[in-house]
Formats: sequence, structure tokens, C-alpha cells
Amino acid sequence: MRSGLVNGFAGYNEATASIVPDVSIVVPVHDEVESLPYLLEAIASTLTATELSYEIICVDDGSTDGSAQYLKEQAQIRTDLKAVILRRNYGQTAAMSAGFNYALGKAIVTLDADLQNDPADIPMLLAKLEEGYDLVSGWRKNRQDAALKRLLPSKIANWIIRRVTSVNVHDYGCSLKAYRAELVADMNLYGELHRFLPALAYIEGARITELPVRHHARRFGRSKYGLSRTFRVLMDLLTIYFMKKFLTRPMHVFGLLGLISMILGVAIGIYLTFIKIALHVDIGNRPLLILAVLLLVTGVQLFCFGLLAELLMRTYHESQGRPIYRVREVVAKSIK
Repeated sequence: MRSGLVNGFAGYNEATASIVPDVSIVVPVHDEVESLPYLLEAIASTLTATELSYEIICVDDGSTDGSAQYLKEQAQIRTDLKAVILRRNYGQTAAMSAGFNYALGKAIVTLDADLQNDPADIPMLLAKLEEGYDLVSGWRKNRQDAALKRLLPSKIANWIIRRVTSVNVHDYGCSLKAYRAELVADMNLYGELHRFLPALAYIEGARITELPVRHHARRFGRSKYGLSRTFRVLMDLLTIYFMKKFLTRPMHVFGLLGLISMILGVAIGIYLTFIKIALHVDIGNRPLLILAVLLLVTGVQLFCFGLLAELLMRTYHESQGRPIYRVREVVAKSIK
């Protein structure tokens, strides 16, 4: 008899239990050939000790150090490993999205391939998921990274993200997370939004929590991240903020800004008209005249942008058959 975790996931039935794993472990890989043997062994030994069936999905994101070849060789030997080899380096978001697409498990756990995340924490995340949460995010409370180059920028970025998204997660950058499969199916990843998965899950109405997890110093290679990603994080944050606030009502932001701009333009125009007619003051050389025209034109453009954004949002939802709501469960008394 399997644990309550299995029956807690939507879509479970006894007929498919033998072919659908309880959990899929998704690991984006980029130039981590030295870490992979230890990582695969650690994942396998941890999950073998539980009652859960599992699969490991390693997505090679254009590695050049032999990681792809190693994964292909291991996938032909091991029954618990699925190697997904991308044609080139697309980035961690794309690799994670590919892993989600190939995952069959009723729960999905993601972690990095550099051995800094500890696979021994996976059962703890799954147990927390069983309590009714849709996403359990790891919190690297005692990070083993360089203080100035990694820790300080990360603390600042996490504080800003929490303030903007209203999702109180301490460590957005931690890859060790557990998801219900139905939640992942509702989220479309693009750009570099993998670090904002809790915020995207919040938009989908998910129940989110976090747990402190272990974090180890890097044993092999070097980090793929640096201060250069700050600009990309800020741009992605603006995208998330807009999606959170105005995904189904973009006219509310563009239309409001356009209306304010037009009202200011009209008010300045009325003022200039009054002093021209009533006071006989020359307004031809006044900067206010240019400002009034600019505000009116800008207002009309913003209003038109709002209309176009509304049409795009309708196309986005209707073409994919995506409703603007998410149903957690339906409860009804059966009629006999």
C-alpha cells in the first residue's frame, strides 16, 4: 500500500499506478559531468529508501564537457533515468520546461546538478506537499556561496521580488522545489522565468510554502551565475508584476494611463486657449503647447495599446482553451 502522498494527487487510479511514477525528479544540466555520477547515486539511494516509485529526468542544456554523452550512456543502462538532450544551450528556463514536459510523475521535484542541493531533502519536501500544498519551495537558510558576489545580490533580489509579487518566499533562487503535476501543467515557461516559479504559481492560485533545506559548497566546476544576470532579473520581475496585476485586464493599466494623459493634455489646452483668447497672450512659443499636444497623442496611443493588449489576451486564452480561472476541486452531493 502506497503512502497518502500517492492518493493525494489528481488523476491517480490503481490502473495507472504501475506505469505512472509517484515522483519525477527534473534536473537541468549544463557542463556538470563530474557531478552527475554522485548526483544520480544520491537521488536513487534517497528515493529507493521510500515507498515511492520515481523517475529521473536529466535535461542536458547544450553541455560541451561530455555531460550529454554520459547521460545517454547511463540512460541505456539505468531504468530510472531519462536523458533529454537539447540541441543547443537554451538556458535553465527552457531546460526546466523540457523536463516538465517529459515528466510523468504525480509530483515533480526540481534541483540543480551541481550537488549544492541535497537530494536527501526530497522526501521532506514531498511530505510537506502531502499536507495540501501545491508548491513547496526550498530555502537555503545557510548558503555556502561567496558573500559579496552571490549572497548579497541574492538577498537584495529576493527582498525586491517579495515586495513586488507579494509571495513571501525567502529564496526564489533555490532550484530545489516540489510541485504537484497539475500545477506545472498550468504554467507556461518562457524567457528566464524559472526563478519566478512561486510567483507564477501564485498567479495560478497555488498554495505555496517553504522549508529550510541543506546547501553545500560547490565541489566541481564553477558557478554559471554572476552579477550580469541582475538586469535580466529586473526585466523578468516587471513581466511577472504585469502578469500578476493585469494578465486578464491590460486595458485597466494602459487605459488608465492613457485617460490621465489625455485629461492633462486637454486641461493644459483649455488653459492655453483661455490665456490666448481672454488675455491675448501669445502661446506659440510656449513649451506648454508642445506638452499639451504630446500628452494628447500619448494618451491616444496608450488607449490604443490597451485595446490591442485586450485582443492579445483574448487570443492567448481562447486559442489555447485556457480559462481565466483555476478550479481546485468540485464538491457536490450525488443524486441517486
